[in-house]
Amino acid sequence: MEKNPIDKIKVAENPGLLEYAHTSGGAIIRPEDMGKVKGKAQLAMRQQTHEQISKIYRQMELLAQQAKEVKNRVEISERIYDAVMGFEPIIGHIYYLYEKKDGSDILSMVAPTEWGRKFPFNQFLAKVFLLADHTWKVEFFQEDDRTDTIDLD
Repeated sequence: MEKNPIDKIKVAENPGLLEYAHTSGGAIIRPEDMGKVKGKAQLAMRQQTHEQISKIYRQMELLAQQAKEVKNRVEISERIYDAVMGFEPIIGHIYYLYEKKDGSDILSMVAPTEWGRKFPFNQFLAKVFLLADHTWKVEFFQEDDRTDTIDLD
């Protein structure tokens, strides 16, 4: 029997489990720089989460704007329901809000252009539309210096 010329200390029992190439034609195995790998992963994670947070923030802004619009509709609706009206408003119809000479408000079915020469009110305030939830959509609001007008912006 021939003796193996390679010393047993220099031969691996399981060469496939070595952390490095064990033959001259083997693939080069370099350890990964884990700091670099983690840094890239964290950067990608931050970019993705920032984008998601930005989307959520834009949705919150939209919801806040919608809530503000509903609040404004409620405020103008309360003012309209406090006004004098000699009829029962019908959903889906347009009405006109005026300020009387004594400072109180009145709701009318007559448009400002339909009064003729003698305008009986102090000023025209708004063209309003009764919605199905019994709030009012303001299509036009007359700005003035009164402190009790409702800001629709």
